[in-house]
Amino acid sequence: MGLADLSGLAYPWDTLGPYVERARAHPRGLVDLSIGTPVDPTPVVVREALARAADAPGYPTTHGTPALREAVSAWFARRRGVPDLDPAAVLPTIGSKELVGLLPSLLRLGPGDVVVHPRTAYPTYDVGARLAGATPLATDDVEEWAGRPDVRLVWVNSPSNPTGRVLDAAHLARVVAAAREIGAVVASDECYAELAWTEPYASGGVPSLLEPAVAGGSHDGLLVAYSLSKQSNLAGYRAAFVAGDARLVADLLATRKHLGMIVPAPVQAATVAALSDDAHVAAQRETYARRRDLLLGALGASGLVTDHSEAGLYLWARRAGGGATDCWETVSALADLGILVGPGAFYGDAGARHVRVALTASDERVAEAAARLTDGGTMV
Repeated sequence: MGLADLSGLAYPWDTLGPYVERARAHPRGLVDLSIGTPVDPTPVVVREALARAADAPGYPTTHGTPALREAVSAWFARRRGVPDLDPAAVLPTIGSKELVGLLPSLLRLGPGDVVVHPRTAYPTYDVGARLAGATPLATDDVEEWAGRPDVRLVWVNSPSNPTGRVLDAAHLARVVAAAREIGAVVASDECYAELAWTEPYASGGVPSLLEPAVAGGSHDGLLVAYSLSKQSNLAGYRAAFVAGDARLVADLLATRKHLGMIVPAPVQAATVAALSDDAHVAAQRETYARRRDLLLGALGASGLVTDHSEAGLYLWARRAGGGATDCWETVSALADLGILVGPGAFYGDAGARHVRVALTASDERVAEAAARLTDGGTMV
């Protein structure tokens, strides 16, 4: 089976160039709220762990150190309501994006196989399916794929990038039941789970695919992808992992050994430190909460309505009223204020009216954006 030719598939963010230049020309400078890359310092506890592990002359283990796998298992029990995760069913990955993009290929899917992903979604789910030669199906309706034997992989993303929508345990359980009836794998991208803003999730936690109420007492056929980029400001470390079904993880491990897909030893040590310290995560969450509150109010003052956005690092905004305003009109209007945002069209046709506004700018830049939105007049 050969990989699909994706040479003609443009990277969406490359098309923002003209809006970047227009926003940068603003007298008070560019406020970049487009890409969700962390800007706050990497926690000291993590940097110190990385430094202590810097003398690493030998090859690291693809499966991750026992300390790493035990730290992931303990974190799932402490923070995600998953008390029974086998440390052997944990595998570190080089960031979560490579796992999202390569999972269909690593599961050896190909022509004739269908990969389901959310209607409004990070483009890599679609690209990963096409790369493997499989067919992507964008839908949020379980009934659209339930009972289909050609469906081999079902992606869920909760909290969602870009919308911030959270799927409740009942919905996730329906996905699991329907997938198990046809023998499909369910993979859940949960990278924003520690950043919940509204109830019941802010106090009760975001449901995980692996928790008992969803998984039904078994992790068979289930995988969760997670990254420390968001909760711990480790995007530059590429520190992430996949966990769940021990049989699937063992198969992924065997393939990754052949391909040399190994997380560096110092990063593995840093991952243990990050997962073992909840204090820095709570502090970072408070920082994002302040920025979110400021931007949410300012967007409303400018005439933009925020939908979903129960969790995550983004506000999913559109112009008020019932009109079908194209997202590029909003991108353009905000660029005139020197503010760069992400067009919802990057995330599928269902996002064509929205823009994605990231919380990942400094306090000073977020305050500047809020001032421009509040003083710049209505955008309705």
